[in-house]
Amino acid sequence: MSTRVVVDEFLNRIATGAGPEEVAALYAEKVDWRVNWPRPEHADVPWIRPRSTRADVADHHRTLAAACVPGEGSAGISRILIDGDDAVVIGETAQTVRATGKRFSTSFALQLTVLDGLITRHHVYEDSLAVAEACAS
Repeated sequence: MSTRVVVDEFLNRIATGAGPEEVAALYAEKVDWRVNWPRPEHADVPWIRPRSTRADVADHHRTLAAACVPGEGSAGISRILIDGDDAVVIGETAQTVRATGKRFSTSFALQLTVLDGLITRHHVYEDSLAVAEACAS
């Protein structure tokens, strides 16, 4: 599958509420995973931790879903850029954190690399301060 087809399928699965395993099935067994934090974990944000496998990707989506209020999330994609095996998805997302009731909104850039039809790199760049403040009690 081409990079564009895999990225479109990934975004479709996220948008339609596919289960964590269905989303993770688009990833290689080993994944270069990174979020935009100054350190690999953040005490107040349960879904932020080092990850490197397809099983970790599924766990990320389970943890994120459990931490946020169902039905109150939103996301919009403004641009998708494709260059060979690499893609950048630019957009905005918002969630309400279940534990605090606080809402965050952030612009993001998601860098994906697709090799042999599977996502091998997942790097997110976002307003990590807004996310951390919404998660802080």
